Amino acid sequence: MSSVALAPPLTGQRAINPWIVAVAVVIPTFMEVLDTTIANVALRYIAGGLSASNVDAEWVLTSYLAANATILPISGWLSAHLGRRNYFLISIAVFTLASGLCGMATSLGQIILFRVLQGLAGGGLQPSSQGVLLDAFPPEKQGAAQTMFGVAALLAPIVGPTLGGYLTVTYDWRWIFYINIPVGALAFVISYFVVDDPDYLKKERAELLSRPLRFDYLGLGVLTLVMASWEVLLSKGQEWDWLGDPFWRIQTLLVLFVFGLVFLVYWELKIAHPVVNFRPLKERNFAASCVIIFCAFAVLYGASTSLPGLLQSLFGYDAYVSGLVQSPAGIFSVLMMVVVGFLLGRQVDARWLIVAGLLLMSAGCYWMARMNLQISPWQVVWPRVVMITGLSLIFAPLNVAAFKYTSQHMRGAAVGLFALLRNEGGSVGTSMAQTLEQRRLQFHTSRMNEFLDPLNPAVRSFLERAEAGFYRQTGDPVESQRRALQALDNLREQQAASLAYFDVFWLCAALGVTLVFLVLIMKRSVAEKGEHIGGE
Repeated sequence: MSSVALAPPLTGQRAINPWIVAVAVVIPTFMEVLDTTIANVALRYIAGGLSASNVDAEWVLTSYLAANATILPISGWLSAHLGRRNYFLISIAVFTLASGLCGMATSLGQIILFRVLQGLAGGGLQPSSQGVLLDAFPPEKQGAAQTMFGVAALLAPIVGPTLGGYLTVTYDWRWIFYINIPVGALAFVISYFVVDDPDYLKKERAELLSRPLRFDYLGLGVLTLVMASWEVLLSKGQEWDWLGDPFWRIQTLLVLFVFGLVFLVYWELKIAHPVVNFRPLKERNFAASCVIIFCAFAVLYGASTSLPGLLQSLFGYDAYVSGLVQSPAGIFSVLMMVVVGFLLGRQVDARWLIVAGLLLMSAGCYWMARMNLQISPWQVVWPRVVMITGLSLIFAPLNVAAFKYTSQHMRGAAVGLFALLRNEGGSVGTSMAQTLEQRRLQFHTSRMNEFLDPLNPAVRSFLERAEAGFYRQTGDPVESQRRALQALDNLREQQAASLAYFDVFWLCAALGVTLVFLVLIMKRSVAEKGEHIGGE
């Protein structure tokens, strides 16, 4: 086993307080992650404003996610060749410009093009900011550094729907993009003055520039094909009936994804200078952390997609009110991040915090699965608070455990892969929730139909009482009977839909408990002062 020292704080001519650096890099990260969810609630407004159908407007989300997923795994290569600081500043500038262009778009084609540009630029923000934080703080303060990053990466998806609903309802859907312009400009100016590359990165870049450029064009092409197929597959799978698609679109995308991914892994491990470096996955702490963060964000996005749908379709809340019901969880998320940063600073093993967070996250999902349609808003708030608190407890310790044994020269590739899997977990969770809701709705409706017959005493009693009530209103026996049957049908659909939503929460709870077993294979993860980080 070799060992390398964790990079010291930023060196060179700039002696900048690492907390100032942390604030500078967290702002654009928050902005970028926010854009993965803020547009969800505005889709139908975007469709109406650009004279497009709601189905076509979904490409506004798909195009961004596909572009973002394509750039994330090669962010390490781009950072190494352009310089991390340069790449970070370019990403902020292009992301801000693309946001303004999205707000000014006059057609669906234009906004999709600008969203692709926004996604390509945004893909460089998360790994670059996390790399800066890893280098800006000493080992004993890595927990605090990852807490700052966690506030951005975890709080943004929570705030996104609420902020998006408020801007769309109060002003116009274009403001969900315009709001990025002042934030992006501020982040660019601050980062320009306080962010610098550490000496080891400058040395590596000088060595790279002294050699002939060896770019893996084949790897980049296959990567683009794989990620585009994957994102379209997830976004359109339920709409196109998955493997039942009569036009073979899903089947074709699945073949392209599977064979493309197998070839990509084989090719990138074979060549000396891959555009996507999969070698960090050989370290078991990093590999286990990648699986956990992927599944944890699948739970976050799956539950965060289902809960607003439940509140708006069955409780009658609008987009803004349903966002307000979910927003208290954000406050508890920040508070838990502070507690986690303190515990990690006290050299608590990150593994036990991860286990506690997974169990708490599962408990919150289980609580939501036990809800019913007669509850008050506060009975929705607290299960959500428990779930998000659990996720907040996981995030920073998981980042510490993931990169503790990752060697310094592998860190850029590792951060990119970790960010990719975090984002893709969200995409899978969203697709999983949508598919499960619709399939389980059909299942529960079918099961309820088995008992809704005139010979059932409960059904007869309900119809008799309903017909009597409607007869007093209308005085028409035929209309009263029709309304009674319609009321029974509405009740059936309502209960079947609620059970389908609750099934999503059940699955999320089960997934969280299962992840606990992965922690058992991880090595001790305590960031100690002056410690050397080993790379196997």
